[in-house]
Amino acid sequence: MLRRGQDQVRKILPRNLGGGRAVIIIIVLIIIGWALTGFYRVQPDEQGVVLRFGEYSRTTGPGLRYHLPWPIEAVELPSVTTINRIDIGFRGASDARTASRDIPEESLMLTGDENIIDIDFTVLWRINDARAFLFNIRDPEATVQVVAESAMREIIGQTDIQPALTEARQEIEQRTRVLTQETLDEYGAGILIEEVQLQSVDPPEQVVDAFNDVLRARQDEQRLRNLAEAYANDVLPRARGDAERLVQEANAYREQVVSLAQGDADRFLSVLESYRLSPEVTVERLYLETIEEVFGGANMVIIENEEAGGGSGVVPYLPLNELRQSTAIRGQSQ
Repeated sequence: MLRRGQDQVRKILPRNLGGGRAVIIIIVLIIIGWALTGFYRVQPDEQGVVLRFGEYSRTTGPGLRYHLPWPIEAVELPSVTTINRIDIGFRGASDARTASRDIPEESLMLTGDENIIDIDFTVLWRINDARAFLFNIRDPEATVQVVAESAMREIIGQTDIQPALTEARQEIEQRTRVLTQETLDEYGAGILIEEVQLQSVDPPEQVVDAFNDVLRARQDEQRLRNLAEAYANDVLPRARGDAERLVQEANAYREQVVSLAQGDADRFLSVLESYRLSPEVTVERLYLETIEEVFGGANMVIIENEEAGGGSGVVPYLPLNELRQSTAIRGQSQ
């Protein structure tokens, strides 16, 4: 074989070169070319992982680097800044004219209150540790998908369907991201979960109409409850105000009655003291006050007594009531 190789080389090389010397030159050139194949460039978004006979040797940063030529050493250049995307529960459309395809075996999950819910979500991830990423897991993308789906099922299994459809979406995303990251860290996957995004959270298509009816009924219940609370908030303060007003009026009436009774008692004691000092004068005064009180509002007509010696030509009638009214009317007109 060496002889045939030398013969081939002699045919290629000029005749003035010696055969042995030419072979040495060719071997040297081949060795130099082989050695030059060890140069490689690591881009700013990459990490260089050098393998020696298939075993990890070292990790290199960006720039022009060198490793022993193949088959002694080889290099892997994974991108550590590229954000990778995995869709779970659906597959995105390849173009704008094609609709996304639902994957029921991935999207249908059981909630904490034993309802079925259809969830589509997306996981965004990147390489955090190139060495662990290359050597600790066989299929990184499939691993991330399975771990994220398992984490989402666990979180949904702890959540009721109503919060999952409404206000708990952000909490579900955050808890799923944390649980997925913890599981991948246990595997030593060298992967960082950047974000978990819920794309759609809906009841199953077969029961969506019935579920919408239930949802509308709950909304009506909440609306009526709010109206009732608003009515209670309006009625109760007014009722409390009316009750407080009645209490204050009762207290005022009590104070008035007590004051009047105290005044009457004091007046009686005063009259009693006056009576003790001067009985005749006090009796006369009480009599006049009583007559004044009795006849003060009565209609009075004075008729002259003929037996008292009144003249026969005088009208024995004096309408005091009419005289008072005419006097009052006359005063108002002035």
